[in-house]
Amino acid sequence: MTVTVGLVLHAKSVPVFEEAARTLTGVTCKWAVYPHDDDIPEAAAKILDGDRLDGLLMGLLPHDACRHLLPDDLAVAVVRPPALSLSLAFAKALTRNLRPGTVSIDTFAEDAVDEVSTALGLRARQVVSLPYRAGQPAAEIVTHHLRAVRRGGFVISARTEVTHRLRGKVPVVQSLTVPSTVRAELHDLVLRLQSRQAAEFRFAAGVFLVAAPERDVDRARIGLMNLLLNTPEFADAWIENRGRRGVIVLAHQALFDRMTHQWLTVPVLGAATEKLGVRVAAGFGIGGSARTCVTLAERAAARAEAEGRPSGYLIQDTGVVIGPMGPDGVPAEFTYRDHGARLEQLARRVGLSAATLSRLVAVERGRRGRTLSSAELANALGITDPSGRRLLRTLLAGGLVTPEGSEQTHRKGRPATLFRLGIERALQQESPALSTNLDT
Repeated sequence: MTVTVGLVLHAKSVPVFEEAARTLTGVTCKWAVYPHDDDIPEAAAKILDGDRLDGLLMGLLPHDACRHLLPDDLAVAVVRPPALSLSLAFAKALTRNLRPGTVSIDTFAEDAVDEVSTALGLRARQVVSLPYRAGQPAAEIVTHHLRAVRRGGFVISARTEVTHRLRGKVPVVQSLTVPSTVRAELHDLVLRLQSRQAAEFRFAAGVFLVAAPERDVDRARIGLMNLLLNTPEFADAWIENRGRRGVIVLAHQALFDRMTHQWLTVPVLGAATEKLGVRVAAGFGIGGSARTCVTLAERAAARAEAEGRPSGYLIQDTGVVIGPMGPDGVPAEFTYRDHGARLEQLARRVGLSAATLSRLVAVERGRRGRTLSSAELANALGITDPSGRRLLRTLLAGGLVTPEGSEQTHRKGRPATLFRLGIERALQQESPALSTNLDT
């Protein structure tokens, strides 16, 4: 199972990305290399306009520069500069005998800067941090650094353009992303893509029932059969009668994904009403065997028939239930245990993986409106406290959490800021008519 991944990167980072991709098998890499920041959209457009990509890997700056070019269904992973890269930059500074009066650092998250500077025994007033901000021009960052170290010190920058402009003016060390960080993000992206491909080729079944009572059920079923046989989306499916008033369709999940527009609508229901004058209920089942798929599809069809109007339901063996789906528009309700297309769209917008955002929605539902601290979030997700703080900063920047007060958990130290998650609200805003929920 081969996947094609595009990599958008600065020319100086090519050796790092090549080393990271060296251990991958079953992956074709398409390279979009840019020499200057202004060239990012053009470089990205070239690979996006070429052969189809399954996924895209890039840094913060390329992601912001070309996100308007990205298709909604394209899986995207964003590489962020880790604390390890900052530690290595400090080590490089020591080899050049650079001693901090003031150290001005850009792009890194504040908690990563705090983590490394504390470990190195630097005082807070010695370190000036300028976290990454979308749309911030290199000239503005350069001006910030020049002001910060005007009385002595050096600069650590993760921006190649900034490093180039500062050379000869102040001591500057460029921080490059390490291969292990790129490799981790790349492997995670590939696993997501392979999982998606495997899901598309899972066996699936659809059961279409002529809703009783009908004056001539047999004639209505024959008309429904002919309608499905002449539906282009079902050209590669196996279609046969299923009882006196039913028709069964057997195919891969990917076919049903396309036919229902990712489980939003069942257009053939409208065609049955318009052309045949009958109400049809559709049930879909996805499982590990043909028998399981058909059983689930029959249950889903019975549930759709009970709606009393043309509608469809999907039931998966994982417990996911989606419906009711109408002949047009969007479904009235969704119940998810895993993420869907809208959640992936939101995840891509804020720069997180859909899997992470799915887990966060599960946490949000478990909190039932209660606030939480970064430590509580980290504990809920099974990650470290610094990672929890970094994640909260990303969520805050994306408008998915709201600071709401603080609490003093220890007699000493600063109070912990409390946050309220608002991901489900944001999902509804992505598509106002869509309600997305996750079952834990």
